[in-house]
Amino acid sequence: MARMARRLSVAALAVAMTLVTALSSAAAETSSWQHVPVPAQVRPQAGLNEAVAVGPDRAWAVGTDAVGREAPGFPLVLRWNGQEWQRQGLRGIRWQGELLSVAATAPKQVWAVGRDSAGGSRLLRSNGTAWRESRPPSGVALTKVFTGGGETWLIGSRGGAQALLRRDGRGWQDMPVPPGTVYGLHVKAADDVWAAGASDAGAAVSHWNGQEWQQTIVYGFPRAAVGSVLAVSPTEVWAGGTGGFIGGPPGRPIPPLLARFNGQAWNRVVMPTNFGSVTSLTPTASGSLGWVAVTRSQKFAPPGGVPPIVPGPDFLAWDGQSFTEYDEPTVAGESDSSLLRLAPVPGTSTVWSVGRAGGPESTFTPRILRFD
Repeated sequence: MARMARRLSVAALAVAMTLVTALSSAAAETSSWQHVPVPAQVRPQAGLNEAVAVGPDRAWAVGTDAVGREAPGFPLVLRWNGQEWQRQGLRGIRWQGELLSVAATAPKQVWAVGRDSAGGSRLLRSNGTAWRESRPPSGVALTKVFTGGGETWLIGSRGGAQALLRRDGRGWQDMPVPPGTVYGLHVKAADDVWAAGASDAGAAVSHWNGQEWQQTIVYGFPRAAVGSVLAVSPTEVWAGGTGGFIGGPPGRPIPPLLARFNGQAWNRVVMPTNFGSVTSLTPTASGSLGWVAVTRSQKFAPPGGVPPIVPGPDFLAWDGQSFTEYDEPTVAGESDSSLLRLAPVPGTSTVWSVGRAGGPESTFTPRILRFD
């Protein structure tokens, strides 16, 4: 009897341990997006435009703060140290304006572009610790910076025409520009650059092979455009933006656009949301598509639902076959984000999202979210 009792006790303990392990595993798998506070030093009426991460303890987010009702704000840089976001001082940088974009080729090689209150372009460079001004290309109104494959590229305009520039080690070299407008780049190498944009024929993606641009219309609908592109391989490329809209009642939402290239043709991908804009695509640690951010996401309610259009998912996780939907967390005193920009942490499953959300009395406030 004693031996049998011990066997039953051992069996019961094994069952209990199995149950605990299963519950622990299930809890570990229930990851979600969490709100991360900004530093207290960030003043009211601030917003973030973009972020970049080079490791679990190194990330930067840029934007503007102290924006008055009729006055420009000041350039804003936040740095993640692995524990919290801290505001970085910009010694010697006293102009008013905002930082629009940030990218990094290495932990000690970080670039940011912006514009001052007079409309002039600003180019900043960091060694990972401190920021300093760098001379921007002459006559170019800069809007974005992109890095990848050891390369650094800029998007801007000169004299009303699109401009693309590449860092050649000594300075900035003008590069050919594909037809239409370029909004985003994925730089893989000097001879392997993908551009997302629009032309008169619709949303367009172009590929630079080191000699010329080859452009393809990925969705031929008027006013359609893509602003993000992610090249996984020569036979898998993704592009996201908006599907365009003409006519209809004023204020009607615009459908999002997500297109995929399979090596032969571009096809539109069905998403579990009906309206909004794909504002960011980000890869997994292996380089495949990981996340799609949809700003101002909305979808049709079930038949007979009131109202007929309800909020849709803000983030879509892609597992290679289908999407998993995620909503951004509710933040007390703030409305939903009006901008979602993703920044993956290399070598991990962690992803940052930065942007801005509505605050009290028609103000706006910075928003930082994290998934891991």
